[in-house]
Amino acid sequence: MESKRITQINDFKKAFHIRKEVFVEEQGVPLEDEFDEFDTLNELSEHILVYYNEQPVGTGRVRWVDDIGKLERICILEPYRKFGLGKVIIKALEEIAEDQGISRVRLHGQSQAEGFYKKLGYQTSSSIFMEDGIPHILMIKELSTN
Repeated sequence: MESKRITQINDFKKAFHIRKEVFVEEQGVPLEDEFDEFDTLNELSEHILVYYNEQPVGTGRVRWVDDIGKLERICILEPYRKFGLGKVIIKALEEIAEDQGISRVRLHGQSQAEGFYKKLGYQTSSSIFMEDGIPHILMIKELSTN
């Protein structure tokens, strides 16, 4: 298991394939809602791929919103869930945020994953709200300021 920052268009294609399979095909998110202006190589966001047995099976991104890192588009292909890859994605995105001098991150987690995020130190900061027809919850974490 390893994570890798996306720096090549070919890696973006792999991440987009994973996101399309998980969010669009599996969860029914409209295709036009899944991809946006932050899905490029730019200073507004950073993306990662996570690998299992040298195959890209998960992805996520962090973007900068008012000095806070917003973790987004976190997903893993269904056959590879339960291998601890979600933790690898979150840790990698948090490290990117810390490298940028960010001390707080937030995310809109699907409500069914609230317990997962709590185990990683996130605090629930909202009631449940709907996003793309899926119940979500705002979660926040203070990062170490080493």
